[in-house]
Amino acid sequence: MTKKTTGIHHITAIVGHPQENVDFYAGVLGLRLVKQTVNFDDPGTYHLYFGDEGGNPGTIITFFPWAGAYQGKIGDGQVGVTSYVVPAGAMEFWEKRLEKFTIPFTKSERFGEQYLQFTDPHGLRLEIVEREAGEMNGWKFGEVTPEVAIKGFGGATLFSAQPEKTAELLQKVMGLELVGEEGDLIRFRSSAAIGNVIDLKASRSGRGQMGVGTVHHIAWRAVDDEEQLDWQKHVSANGYGVTPVQDRNYFNSIYFREHGEILFEIATDPPGFAHDESQATMGEKLMLPAQYEQFRGRIEQHLLSFEVRELD
Repeated sequence: MTKKTTGIHHITAIVGHPQENVDFYAGVLGLRLVKQTVNFDDPGTYHLYFGDEGGNPGTIITFFPWAGAYQGKIGDGQVGVTSYVVPAGAMEFWEKRLEKFTIPFTKSERFGEQYLQFTDPHGLRLEIVEREAGEMNGWKFGEVTPEVAIKGFGGATLFSAQPEKTAELLQKVMGLELVGEEGDLIRFRSSAAIGNVIDLKASRSGRGQMGVGTVHHIAWRAVDDEEQLDWQKHVSANGYGVTPVQDRNYFNSIYFREHGEILFEIATDPPGFAHDESQATMGEKLMLPAQYEQFRGRIEQHLLSFEVRELD
């Protein structure tokens, strides 16, 4: 029987100055900064996590902010577009909100759904879609109230260097359902209520280049450590080189690069973001893993300061 991931756990991207990043995702989009920590492989760089009120899997976008770093190029081997889902009837609010902050957007339709498409300050391609499915986000920030707030991911559009190989992987290895084709896109769906719709670009776009404004990797959900080990065996048995389990403090991770050159992660739902600080205070201060705590003074001195601020 084919294993099936329930959907997206998180998406991680590279951006520029952290204050610009926080202003956009918290100040404009109204997401909660649920964790500020550092890149465990490069503690001189922040790792910032934004999501819904509880920091639930399927809502989390994470960033490595590198102020002054070179601009990347979106292309094959990457997530090309990240989709956010909002409650039915909320699209007019988001059109007006983007206009308020002078953020250019376009409207498009695919697979019978309307999309607002725009970019963040550092070049990441984003879009908003309305759907009934998914729990409401209880987080309120500025003028973004739970009635219109982003619930989490709608999904993502993948740009692949070998689309036919990626399509095969999504169905036969990751267990997504083929929904249909429209134009240059092939749509797949998982069982989750959010983070469940994947559009794969059927043609090549030219090789992407990692840098500011690009997605580093997309992570899929595993319910726990035991299932993750099953995924590790399953992925390996299908001919992909997969890493040992990596402890990321808020989840455990394994990684592999699929044949279309997109970096995939499979991350556990637990333990979540409230195990080293309370649910109420998540994201308010810099949290460091135990191995870096002795270097806190040096790390804090090196990191650029920022604040979460209402822009309304």
